[in-house]
Amino acid sequence: MKNKRPSIDGFVPRRNGSQLGDFHRTKRPSANAGSVNRSLHTGNRVRQSVGEARTSQAIGRSDIDESLREIDTSEPPAKAISRRQRRRLAKQSQPRSKLRRILRGFFITLVIIGVIAAGWLAFKTFLAGGNIFRGSIFDILQSQTLKQDSDGRSNFLILGTSEDDPGHGGAFLTDSMMVLSVDQTKKNAYMFSIPRDLYVKYGMACNSGYEGKINEYFNCVNDNYGSNDAEQERLSQTQAFVGDIVGVDIQYGIHVNNTVIKDAVDAVGGVDVNIQGSNGDPGVYDTNFDWRCKYKCNLVKYTNGVHHLDGAHALYLAMARGDIAPTYGLGNSNFDREKNQQKIIIALKEKAVTTGTLTNLSKVTSLIDALGQNLRTNIQTGEIQTLMKLGAEIKADNIKSISLFDDDKSVVKSGNYNGASVVMPSAGIFDYDDIRAFIDETLSSNPVTREKAGIVVLNGSGVEGAGQAQADRLRAKGFIISAVDNAPEGTYNGIEIYQIDASKTATIAKLKEFYPKAIIKTTTPPVVVDVDTSFVVIVVSSQK
Repeated sequence: MKNKRPSIDGFVPRRNGSQLGDFHRTKRPSANAGSVNRSLHTGNRVRQSVGEARTSQAIGRSDIDESLREIDTSEPPAKAISRRQRRRLAKQSQPRSKLRRILRGFFITLVIIGVIAAGWLAFKTFLAGGNIFRGSIFDILQSQTLKQDSDGRSNFLILGTSEDDPGHGGAFLTDSMMVLSVDQTKKNAYMFSIPRDLYVKYGMACNSGYEGKINEYFNCVNDNYGSNDAEQERLSQTQAFVGDIVGVDIQYGIHVNNTVIKDAVDAVGGVDVNIQGSNGDPGVYDTNFDWRCKYKCNLVKYTNGVHHLDGAHALYLAMARGDIAPTYGLGNSNFDREKNQQKIIIALKEKAVTTGTLTNLSKVTSLIDALGQNLRTNIQTGEIQTLMKLGAEIKADNIKSISLFDDDKSVVKSGNYNGASVVMPSAGIFDYDDIRAFIDETLSSNPVTREKAGIVVLNGSGVEGAGQAQADRLRAKGFIISAVDNAPEGTYNGIEIYQIDASKTATIAKLKEFYPKAIIKTTTPPVVVDVDTSFVVIVVSSQK
């Protein structure tokens, strides 16, 4: 049996003696077949017949692999390019000049330095802000709503000390105490100062005993000035203490020293303050600070009118109270100083808005960084932008200054107590009711309170204490109680309300709501009242 060699479909086994490149023939060529030119050019100008082995140029394995790779590639053959394109490519392939490499390196270095500097400044600002404010510094991008009291107001206690003034006696006494009350919705604010010499009971033992001037309380809470926790304790307790005296729920505390005033004023390029001497004086003059220049300058000497002050001069005006002769224009001593402090604060706010400081978070955080250890507060970092926005939105005309010592109605007075010159309530030592009522009348959003209609409550029940009990209930609702007494003898079958001032419409409406069964009379009341009385209410028992 004849052994046939195996074959693969499409391929015919090569005959013995044939070489790679030979043609496979299935039959012998005919004798009459013409000769065919099977020569080819091999690329080296050597003509060679097809099928003829190339001497010294046999196809190796590498040639086969290269051919297979060219078969597998999917990229189209490169297109011919023009001479211009070849020149451009050749130029691009050349190494860059030395100058271009230097410039490129220089700009990259500048960018790196800028990034490092910006990061360092941001780090310093965040570090300072984290020390000054409460909460995470990363909350600074938030706009949290401020805490509010029952009237929708946010109240701040601002305390000023002089521990950064070398040689200052009583450096940790809060010689400046101010309350700032802000309405976030109505965009208004009120400011009033707490007299530093107001005589109070501390409720604990302090340097001067269990009672003394209010400016000692802050330092009495604790004297650990190297601890942030201790600082927060001083702030929170002083807020509560002052708030109870003036009848205001104070949510925030701010502690500053002299450096804060000076640096803040300088940061905005100075402030314009309308300086007016008291008691008809032609201006303000105080020599108390001239020892700093060996009495060769007048650090506080101004005519009446608007003056531009830098940080140092604003600070001296804020401290001036005319306690050393020669002096004029500060006849009301601390009360005049408090008015000037409020003017400086308002002027600083206005200048910060016009210079764009309060509308630029970067400028605010830079200022915070500069203030460093000179400012402490319990304001949250997430509330900073809310404060910035309010500062920009509240106009100067909507910031009202309130004085507890006023020619028309003073709820405090200067006096002598236990051999010391002090400030006390006009109603008497430790009696703060008039102070609370005055502040409440001014700050309250209650239309009844704002009408300031004086009400005299008379007890017609014959039951001791019934009149005072009703007066306390009315006061809790915002009514202004000017007096409580017994009603004239007689028979009273129900609550009688005598309306003396018909213009107090909000008050009469609220009284009718509070006493729905009351008898409203427009006749003369049975008792003589002063000119500030708008209503007389005669109550029987505990009726409502």
